Amino acid sequence: MSSQGVVVLAGGVGASKFLLGLGRVIPPERITIVGNTGDDFKVCGLRICPDLDTVTYTLAGKVSPSRGWGVAGDEFDCLEWLQAYGAPCWFQLGNRDLATHLWRTHLLEQGLGLAEVTARIARTWGLRSQLLPMTESYAPTRVLTDQGDLHLQEYLVREKCRPRVLQVSYRHVEQSRMSPGLPEGLAGACRVVIAPSNPLISIGPILAVPGMKDLLRDSGLPVTAVSPLVGGRALKGPAAKMLKELGHPASALGVARMLQGVAGQFVIDTQDKALKKDIEGLGMQVKVTNTVMAGPADKVALAQAVMGPW
Repeated sequence: MSSQGVVVLAGGVGASKFLLGLGRVIPPERITIVGNTGDDFKVCGLRICPDLDTVTYTLAGKVSPSRGWGVAGDEFDCLEWLQAYGAPCWFQLGNRDLATHLWRTHLLEQGLGLAEVTARIARTWGLRSQLLPMTESYAPTRVLTDQGDLHLQEYLVREKCRPRVLQVSYRHVEQSRMSPGLPEGLAGACRVVIAPSNPLISIGPILAVPGMKDLLRDSGLPVTAVSPLVGGRALKGPAAKMLKELGHPASALGVARMLQGVAGQFVIDTQDKALKKDIEGLGMQVKVTNTVMAGPADKVALAQAVMGPW
């Protein structure tokens, strides 16, 4: 395998599992992670970056193993007190997790950019990879549903994905710019990987940042995507439901169609091997392997498959 670096476009839980495996296959210092910030929002004035934090906590060994997000062993006393005051508390923020959001908000208010703030938080927890937000601008993902226009977190957490999705939009993203450091990360890379993440709400916002698709194309690097769907199901999250409601096939083929023109290589699970020819018909190279990361060995094996010969 190449000793050059890898750039990974990443959502939250699924991407974090893949990154754990990738960090066992190549040195973590050679990994540049571009994190989704479309699900960022504010709680009591605090800037919350769920996907960036999930990646950070996972790679630092701090994530809650039962939830896949948040901090292991965290308590929720602060949230309980906020609820007593009448504050909306549908978004679960533990005491330790709140410290991250307090510090992030403080640094942002001091005038630092989100890229520098994210780097400082990552260094605090010993991350050896470079973690970049997709943009330093606030560009929230909105979900138009049969019950109204919702912030993505309202749809995911407060409404528990129950409303029917009519449209997904990335607000203000057209005025945003990609974070500094990404072109340099690509310059030293041998491959771009689109981690197994929801194509609509995790990868879609990243690719919507102006210039992102052009930068990937002009880099000349192979772009390898890993399907987040297995047998038509999402292992975590509402990807299959959202795809169906928006008129896309809820399958690895549906995801491949969404990434056509961006990814030239596509990794699907053995359960979806019957879709291989159809995906190849989109002009993609296809590799069939186990993509279900049930344990550490599965994470490493998937990373090896992505990074191995094509």
